[in-house]
Amino acid sequence: MSNSNLTRRGLMKTSALAGAGLALPTIFTASSASAFTNEPTGGTVTLGFNVPQSGPYADEGADELRAYQLAVEHLNGGGDGGMMNTFSSKVLQGGGILGKKVEFVTGDTQTKSDAARASAKSMIEKDGAIMITGGSSSGVAVAVQGLCQEAGVIFMAGLTHSNDTTGKDKKANGFRHFFNAYMSAAALAPVLQKLYGSERKAYHLTADYTWGWTQEESIAAATEAMGWETVNKVRTPLAATDFSSYIAPVLNSGADVLVLNHYGGNMVNSLTNAVQFGLREKQVNGKNFEIVVPLYSRLMARGAGENVKGIHGSTNWHWSLQDDASKAFVKSFGEKYGFPPSQAAHTVYCQTLLYADAVMRAGSFNPCAVVEALEGFEFDGLGNGKTLYRADDHQCFKDVLVVRGKENPTSEFDLLEVVEVTPAAQVTYPADHPMFAGGALGNCNPGA
Repeated sequence: MSNSNLTRRGLMKTSALAGAGLALPTIFTASSASAFTNEPTGGTVTLGFNVPQSGPYADEGADELRAYQLAVEHLNGGGDGGMMNTFSSKVLQGGGILGKKVEFVTGDTQTKSDAARASAKSMIEKDGAIMITGGSSSGVAVAVQGLCQEAGVIFMAGLTHSNDTTGKDKKANGFRHFFNAYMSAAALAPVLQKLYGSERKAYHLTADYTWGWTQEESIAAATEAMGWETVNKVRTPLAATDFSSYIAPVLNSGADVLVLNHYGGNMVNSLTNAVQFGLREKQVNGKNFEIVVPLYSRLMARGAGENVKGIHGSTNWHWSLQDDASKAFVKSFGEKYGFPPSQAAHTVYCQTLLYADAVMRAGSFNPCAVVEALEGFEFDGLGNGKTLYRADDHQCFKDVLVVRGKENPTSEFDLLEVVEVTPAAQVTYPADHPMFAGGALGNCNPGA
């Protein structure tokens, strides 16, 4: 599709909206009918990195920012090129993006949706960012993705695991490389059944926002399908730091499994409290009491220390993988920062390369051209095996890792071990699956 046709599609949509009496964004302007939001006109192009530099997910945000800086270095021809050397698409050669040097601006989402939207809006309005990426909260991702759709820029989601991001809240201008709650449950449930049997009683503690809700729904559905009973589901505030009052009732509930639908600092604190209450040493219903953390990360494992030993969960990627792409990324990141990258670092590095690659293949920064280049794109060599960016919902489908806390770690970074690589086919679902229903992808918006 030509750029003129792409722009015409965006203009037709704008006209339709205006005709329907809907308010149009007024803060974004285009210099001509063929232009699009923040079209680069000089020798540089600006990307916006919007990460949690404060709040419960700040550790993930710090690692994301490190990975973004590494990606920019590689795109501009610095360093060893990292996964640009293993990526199945070969259009990225270290000369920037379409010959323009890549620059970036950063913002602090504070792990709050309003703060994240304000930060992204500033990067688009004041700094001329043509693509926004980042975040370690699905609430943030959904909010910023909506803003980017309105503004006419591409949103390459960072660490967001809620089904809603590419479900009811999906947008044509938004794309997710990270896996989701359904995929975690589909990978994890068979392993839990094999380990702990089919007659279990589960108690859920759940972060009270979009990610927690969909993680709870997904893992409960998957475990109930294999025979488990869900005893209780209790929501906890994202800002909580002490979970003692939530752990105590578990002891008298009859449950023999505690599912912690928590992430980041929340999971570190809730798991620590659960161990302090002696749950790991208890026997209930004639069975050893077990704790499950559906979404795991190395950064969380480090924070929780000894408490993670033997506890199972899922992860999008792990630095110990031995494929060429993972080894290349670990080498680049490790040489620059002195330690291995987290899954948060990995997914945002991939997203930056995938955006740059799409622009190069499209021959244009026009958001609609980028959308067309990413939809249905199949690739390999970015550390997760063969991957599809599905056109129906802009969700990546790839292998999912089931991991557990190591009993005898060799270092502060060697805390998780991969126990199963779940093939993409096992975690793939139809685009109209009920857990992902309720929203329409819509049309791309170039902002003109």
